[in-house]
Amino acid sequence: MKKIMFLMIFFVLAGCAAKQSPVLYPNAHLKSVGETKAQTDIEECSLQAENYVKANPGAKVVGGVIVGGAGGSVVGGAVGAVTGNLGRGIGVGAAAGAASGLVRGIYKASQPSPVYKTFVNRCLQEKGYDPIGWE
Repeated sequence: MKKIMFLMIFFVLAGCAAKQSPVLYPNAHLKSVGETKAQTDIEECSLQAENYVKANPGAKVVGGVIVGGAGGSVVGGAVGAVTGNLGRGIGVGAAAGAASGLVRGIYKASQPSPVYKTFVNRCLQEKGYDPIGWE
């Protein structure tokens, strides 16, 4: 039952990690081409960036789990030593830290890197748009 609850929470949190996209200033070019064409151009630039920028989002997730698990082990061990149950404290702390690291890693992996953002922004500028940020 605990595993099912953990998985449900995990998938809800993973779904909340929405990918960001550029926000365009409403300059003359955007007004002339319209929102539909602008979205198509954003998708095209994003695809180019994905093909060009070599990123490994899975490594961020795994790294988050490892760091979280290690940190949780240390905290759990300290609590276990104080309460008199060192082994259980380490185990509980490692599990909690790994779960926290997993969620953090998924969130970080879902966010575009600065290089990716710069690539998309430049691509959009070359098409005549004026990107002003990401949301």
